[in-house]
Amino acid sequence: MSQPFRILIVDDHSHAREGIRAILKNDPSFEIVAEGKNGVEAMILMEEWMPDLILMDIHMPKMDGLEATKQIKEKYPYVKIVMITVSDDITNLFEAIKKGAQGYLLKNLSADSWHEYLKAVAVDEAPMSRELALRFLQEFSHKEKQAVPVNTSITARENEILKWVASGKSNREISEGLSISEHTVKNHLKNMMQKLSMDNRVQLTRYVYEQGWMSDRAR
Repeated sequence: MSQPFRILIVDDHSHAREGIRAILKNDPSFEIVAEGKNGVEAMILMEEWMPDLILMDIHMPKMDGLEATKQIKEKYPYVKIVMITVSDDITNLFEAIKKGAQGYLLKNLSADSWHEYLKAVAVDEAPMSRELALRFLQEFSHKEKQAVPVNTSITARENEILKWVASGKSNREISEGLSISEHTVKNHLKNMMQKLSMDNRVQLTRYVYEQGWMSDRAR
């Protein structure tokens, strides 16, 4: 068995942290290495423990999860951050994504949903939710194309896969839609991340919207 994903929990409510521990404790894929109560502690514990994945509450004292996410991702871009929230209010979650978070989980979801989603996030296979994809469209459709140069080494097939990713499709859905294997999809994504100097699907999705490549499909 491979090494478990090392997790840092950051939430100012002890009952919430206890609930997260209960959800993850029986899955050997996860190891909780530390817990914090606010964004300031998150930054200190990040440096001390160097986890693979941070489960971050949004609303916390001293420093909230949005600012902590921004500062941590600037210093440690490799770490995956998932926002943990009781509300599906897309506004804060969209802001978290823009600051570098990989996604979000609602606290009332089943344990199985948590396990499946976090494992997908850890290996960069978690699809973008339709709600977040629509927010990206709204964010960039009313602006001129961003000052992000098009990478001319992206092939036609890679461009096609990028649009599927930005539509919120999983690797399996992409493979079925394009009649290629999941392994091939994963290799294409790996190559594109290397070409674009990106390290997750969220960044790829934002790139697609910045280029204005989704306008026709979204309509």
